[in-house]
Amino acid sequence: MKAEIISIGDELLIGQVVNTNASWMAVELNLAGINVVQISSVSDEGEHIQNALQEAETRADVVLLTGGLGPTKDDITKKVMMDYFGSKPKFHEPTYQHIKNLFSKRSYPLSEVNRLQAYLPDNCTILPNRVGTAAGMWFEKNDTIFVSMPGVPFEMKTLIWEQVIPNLKKRFKTPFIYHKTIMTTGIGESMLAEKIEKWESGLPDNIKLAYLPQPGIVRLRLSAEGFDEDKTKTQVDEQCELLKNYVPKAIFGYNDISLEETLANILKEKGLTLATAESCTGGYISHLITSIAGSSEFFMGSVVSYSNEAKMNLLSVNKNVIENYGAVSKEVVEKMAVGAREKFNTDYAISTSGIAGPDGGTEEKPVGTVWIGIATKKGVQSKLFHFGEHRGRNIRRSALMALNLLRLEVLGL
Repeated sequence: MKAEIISIGDELLIGQVVNTNASWMAVELNLAGINVVQISSVSDEGEHIQNALQEAETRADVVLLTGGLGPTKDDITKKVMMDYFGSKPKFHEPTYQHIKNLFSKRSYPLSEVNRLQAYLPDNCTILPNRVGTAAGMWFEKNDTIFVSMPGVPFEMKTLIWEQVIPNLKKRFKTPFIYHKTIMTTGIGESMLAEKIEKWESGLPDNIKLAYLPQPGIVRLRLSAEGFDEDKTKTQVDEQCELLKNYVPKAIFGYNDISLEETLANILKEKGLTLATAESCTGGYISHLITSIAGSSEFFMGSVVSYSNEAKMNLLSVNKNVIENYGAVSKEVVEKMAVGAREKFNTDYAISTSGIAGPDGGTEEKPVGTVWIGIATKKGVQSKLFHFGEHRGRNIRRSALMALNLLRLEVLGL
């Protein structure tokens, strides 16, 4: 079954309001086995709304509309719907009584404008809105179902959950849709695609793969549909296990778990402690770590040694090392990691030193040059990276890479 979502309102088109309704509905419909084929936003103008209805009717089995059902003059959706479906207004006493009761509970005065909301199309199925004043309207035309709902999010959501989706599932036999997201890091999208090409080519026909990249992370979403829920889930889970054979180091979790949460779970499970020494990341690594509840079990502290003086005074980095090799160097980042581990008496310490940008780079060390160090009881090691020219992305990618290198170290990978 195909569905289309139409969001009505000038505020959406000028960017004054973000259209969260459409994205929320798309998720709920997808989980109900209903495929959303198009999402569009139109202005509070009758012709535009009518054109959107006509076009949607040609490609969708169900058209869901939100917005424009309020009591003010700019709310014209109900009138447009009545024109489109050849309706006549009819006073609906149950809706009026509901509005009266709602206003009475809230100690609001009831006006004639509010009473007009009880005039509804005579040829639609009325969907009572128990949390608001604008009733939903269910029309059917040429084998297409049209459902008009208020744009107020909690009102729309109540109608979707309690009436729209249950009624659609009674009318249509919808498949079970299952999504599982594989979280990967430490490898770019194109290289990842090359490494898993054989696995991707062997996916069953009912399973689709989507690449969802972001700085430092590539999510692989597997989506499957079928009428046997257990079988569909098993198929996806089996493919996830097979993928481990292709990129065992890159996969750190599933279903949008964060890298910092994964690392936190590993450290807590093994009873290990951690400290950080940050220069170019400016405390961002420790922010990610401490955003996880219970991080005090393993995270002992951080030194944000942005200046050379801080590196020397707080982490015991020798002045001669900085002068000879520069702050952004293997020698300095390793001394930082060792200094942090000794200062906080931890099992592990990670350090960063780099040139985040947008300026400060040289021909030898361009913007995006970052050294990451890891100190352990066995010793210290470091690795050089070249991330790019965007400051924010450099900080984010440096932090994620540091967390991932520690994850691999702790797991012995």
